Amino acid sequence: MKNILFVMIGGFLFLLSCNKDSSHIEYTLSLAGINRIELEKVIAYYSNNKADSLKLKAAIFLIENMPGHKSHVGNKSENYYKDVESILLSEMEPIKQRDSVLILTKLNGDLQNELVEDAKIITSDFLIKSIEDAFNLWKTKPWAAHLNFEEFCEYILPYKCFEPQQLENWRDSLSVKFGDTLSLMLYNDVEYDSPFNAAKIVRRDIERKIKPLGLYAYNWHPFFSTELLSKMTFGKCTDYVNLAVATMRSMGIPVVIDGTPQWGRYRAGHDWYTLLNDKGELLPAEWDVTTDPGKVFFPHERIPKIFRQTYAINRQIEEYNKETLYPYYLNVFRKDVTDRYFVTSDIDIPIIRNDIKDKYAYIAVFNGKDTDWNIIDIGIVKGKSVEFKNMGRNILYIVLGFDGNKLMPISHPFILHKNGDIEFCIADNTLFQDVILTRKYHKKENVVNMEHRILGGKIQASNTPDFSSLKTFYTIEDINYPDLIRIDANKLYRYWRFVGADSSYCNIAELQFYQDGKTERFIGKIIGSLGVTGKEGKNAFDNNWLTHFETQAPNGAWIGMDFGKSVKIDRIRCVYRSDDNNVRSGDEYELMYWTSEGWESLGRQTAEDKYIIYKSAPISALLWLKNHTRGWDERVFLYRDGKQIWW
Repeated sequence: MKNILFVMIGGFLFLLSCNKDSSHIEYTLSLAGINRIELEKVIAYYSNNKADSLKLKAAIFLIENMPGHKSHVGNKSENYYKDVESILLSEMEPIKQRDSVLILTKLNGDLQNELVEDAKIITSDFLIKSIEDAFNLWKTKPWAAHLNFEEFCEYILPYKCFEPQQLENWRDSLSVKFGDTLSLMLYNDVEYDSPFNAAKIVRRDIERKIKPLGLYAYNWHPFFSTELLSKMTFGKCTDYVNLAVATMRSMGIPVVIDGTPQWGRYRAGHDWYTLLNDKGELLPAEWDVTTDPGKVFFPHERIPKIFRQTYAINRQIEEYNKETLYPYYLNVFRKDVTDRYFVTSDIDIPIIRNDIKDKYAYIAVFNGKDTDWNIIDIGIVKGKSVEFKNMGRNILYIVLGFDGNKLMPISHPFILHKNGDIEFCIADNTLFQDVILTRKYHKKENVVNMEHRILGGKIQASNTPDFSSLKTFYTIEDINYPDLIRIDANKLYRYWRFVGADSSYCNIAELQFYQDGKTERFIGKIIGSLGVTGKEGKNAFDNNWLTHFETQAPNGAWIGMDFGKSVKIDRIRCVYRSDDNNVRSGDEYELMYWTSEGWESLGRQTAEDKYIIYKSAPISALLWLKNHTRGWDERVFLYRDGKQIWW
């Protein structure tokens, strides 16, 4: 029997050797070592019957793309997962479960050493079962019936959905745990066959059963077991995306993981799940198991690149990883799908240096405080320019190249505008302007709304605790009110307060009182309306501008201090609720501008108000206001017509 098996495999490999891609499967078999017999059994199993020719093709696809796919194998990993599972099954509240997992992570250390190539450990029984299960879903479930073979290989076939997912029978367990509503759905002629409808039902079942709370931390070992993911009520967005994709695929719903390495104007990246509908449409979900697919996808956001996580090896990236001189290696299990989401541009960017040693260059977006530029994709150097494909528009980029020692800028920063035009940001060192700066980061809609809740607020004082007799010293009528409001009082008052405007919930981040000639805050006893849990009155006096006071009632609320006796107050600071990225009095700032050699400083200064002024900044320069006192969020900008234009 063993001889027959070897003859069949030998014949198959001989035929395969005539194919130009035969080296890929031969490499996998070589990589497998003593486990190659398990892979050869799979090939033999599907070589036996002509009716299995498509399954043989699927098996070849899985095997030739197997190198690089890994799983945790070892006592440390096994014990870690067992201990985590016991925590998740306990009756501890989610936040205590999370903290227990963090402690467990510290005790276990790094698990990377126990990652093993799937080709070395996968069994023929496991792989054959996985292929059979995938084909059964494709051929019997209506939600995958529209897929061609190539789409099937991408959306349904793989034995794992994310890296490095454990080798487990996830289709069996997840379809049972989260498939009850879908399996009980009554047939109808419109919605039943719809992948979109099925995805919504399953997504809502997952959310209902696990009740995701967030509460994530970045310093634990990610959960690469669907058994653990299906039990956790806390986790990162990526965890819930992985769970959504594995669960939906377990029922034959074609979904993939898409993501961007970094937003066009934020320092973070993002992953989400995407459904291939039966109309050929991509229907992404903005988030994870908390959102349905098919909603309008981040209509206001700028996205430089969208990559899809794949099982198949991207041979172009594989070639890049072998050839690049600069040690920046890319994940081979991804492909560019940016142009499936929105209009993109292919661009050729002139190189401004002559000392580049590599055929590859890198396109990057601004990152922020710790690393100024973050690589998004690679391009090919062609003479005096670099070509990049499928770039998202309305974004600021720069090109980086390798000179043999380090990565360095090889282009001017440039804006790829909405219409596809390119504008280079080149400082004019012959023309200068004064710049008045109020922020270090762009302002989102929710921040604007928070800030404007201060409008209509009043500063009042009284010598009666119920303020039955009072004096109003100031009404905030404009968002650009003074940092320190001068109080001209001709008598002393014991009780001082801020009264919120109607519909404001008395939102205020900080309320500070100062006496004549003194720089330290004057502190009394907190008085006022009852704040909601976590947003009590103490938040208005903690000198933390990211906390705030808020009441349950939208109207008539106030917060203040009882100083125990009548006192003279000559200055009051009212800080509106915000993201704390406004220029802040007392903080040290530094304004940088971009030159062909990198960032140059225009000097440091300590803010004395809600703005700072820098004189003689070069016209057309790309600027970066750094806060050396606090905070992380910082963005680059241009200064035009007296305004900061953010990029």
